[in-house]
Amino acid sequence: MKKLDEAHKEFIEHLKSRKRASATVLAYGKDISQLIEFLIELQKAHVHEVTADDIRSFLAKLQEKNYTPKSLSRKLNSTKTFFRYLKIQELITDDPASLVDHPKFDTKPPRILTPIEYRALRDAARDDARIAAIIEVLLQTGIRIGELANLRTDDIFYGENSKEGHLFIRPLENRTERTIPLNKAAETSLKRYLEIRPKTTNKALFVTKTGRPLLVRNIRTSIDRYYKKAGISGAKVNDLRHTWVAHHLTSGASLVLISKIAGHKRLSTTERYLSLIEQPKGEEKAKLEQL
Repeated sequence: MKKLDEAHKEFIEHLKSRKRASATVLAYGKDISQLIEFLIELQKAHVHEVTADDIRSFLAKLQEKNYTPKSLSRKLNSTKTFFRYLKIQELITDDPASLVDHPKFDTKPPRILTPIEYRALRDAARDDARIAAIIEVLLQTGIRIGELANLRTDDIFYGENSKEGHLFIRPLENRTERTIPLNKAAETSLKRYLEIRPKTTNKALFVTKTGRPLLVRNIRTSIDRYYKKAGISGAKVNDLRHTWVAHHLTSGASLVLISKIAGHKRLSTTERYLSLIEQPKGEEKAKLEQL
């Protein structure tokens, strides 16, 4: 009889061996730990003792603590993955999680900033060369915040002799490397930032005043502050990426091109934006525009 805590450790090692993203492994680990703590309160310490009603009770307790339906669904997804693993490993005969339904919730569409909003954000951050460069790069390239935090000083290639510059995006966990266009607006903001970037041996592009790499959470906090300063409500860092995708699809860029530059694994991910925009008529554009 396998104990829940032992099965939990083996499950985490299994996820790591499958090269799942570290954020995914961390989230699954926390979710299952929370479930096991609840089950121990019910005096259930072994995997075969858990029932569907136990899992429903766990979700009900979280709901009482004001967890949103979306959060509950994510917890249940982790739970279902865990018990599927247990069944495949033949540690249980029946999968109790398969009998539990996901709570229903509405998925909000991506927030697309208007030109007035992203120009106001630019204006709010114009005296902060580092954050201004971060905003411009996110807005003009559509890269993910984690990819931006992973950029190095030698990943920037400026345009010369009418040739467009580009950024090299390094492979990050389960994402492959790619090269994406870097327009003049992004180049200008980066050059301005590099003039005042602290002198350090660290190769990270965006660093703190002491020369340490700027972390994702630091970037989120800073941009949230400038959203507030610009009077923009209900927007997050990832909305700069959503805005990039929507803008170029609206202006007639190829769906396949945008999907490739954005690093979407599936074309269907990019296609979701089509319901949010007014689709252009005429030929597709091969060249991207500045926002």
